[in-house]
Amino acid sequence: MSTLQSLPIVHAVHPTQYPSFTTTQLRALFLLENLSVTDTCNLTYTHYDRLIAGTVIPTKKVVALPTYQNLRSSFFLERRELGVINVGGSGSVTVDGTSYDLEKYDCIYAGMGCKEVSFVSKDAANPALFYLLSSPAHVTHPTRLMKGNEASPVALGSSATCNERIIYKYIHLEGIQSCQLVMGLTVLATGSVWNTMPSHLHDRRSEVYFYFDVAPDQRVMHFMGPADETKNIVIANHQAVLSPSWSIHSGCGTANYSFIWGMAGENKDYADVDPLPAISLL
Repeated sequence: MSTLQSLPIVHAVHPTQYPSFTTTQLRALFLLENLSVTDTCNLTYTHYDRLIAGTVIPTKKVVALPTYQNLRSSFFLERRELGVINVGGSGSVTVDGTSYDLEKYDCIYAGMGCKEVSFVSKDAANPALFYLLSSPAHVTHPTRLMKGNEASPVALGSSATCNERIIYKYIHLEGIQSCQLVMGLTVLATGSVWNTMPSHLHDRRSEVYFYFDVAPDQRVMHFMGPADETKNIVIANHQAVLSPSWSIHSGCGTANYSFIWGMAGENKDYADVDPLPAISLL
């Protein structure tokens, strides 16, 4: 009898179901909580482009990426690819025997076919916080490390619209090559609180946002839904929210914060979006 653990699953929601959801239902169906547990893989399998998202926070031991029973595979990346971004203390990721050091804002990609992936922190008192996003793959790309200062940081927005920010792109068409995974992060400047406004949709991809560097006494109001039926989810530090292709994904914080964005779907074109002016939202 198999003793392998199974990944928790979040099923997809049709947009016609969404308007009747209560706050409790919204949080259960779109918010990934409990991502701060240490020394384990806090991962969830979603039915949004079959993305798997979560965290690894090693403190007392090396944490290996398991083989999950419900993946029906010999190892995690047998039919998948993986992006990892560190947003905590210093750590390292080992992929098939080769160790890569990751400081805050560093990213590593592991392609389909990599058999062993493990995570460790340099200092248990200031552990690494590895955010993981995995999508199905049908083409193998090589393992690659990208440091934060190599991610072509781009300054966007302005203080006048409360969205002055720096965007780091890691896994995308002009960066680390992948089968379908796209990943990066956004750091909002002090005094700026809005992300992804004006809003947009991308009907050809699903997305996950992971919020970090949210102060303990602060929150982010993440807005979702079709343009004419928006709702919000109140998000604390180290929580992730799922964004279906039919949903906007904008946020406003009670103070500045940062977030990792990651997508998978039909293409890797960062600019493939359908913009929605702010005046169109209800």
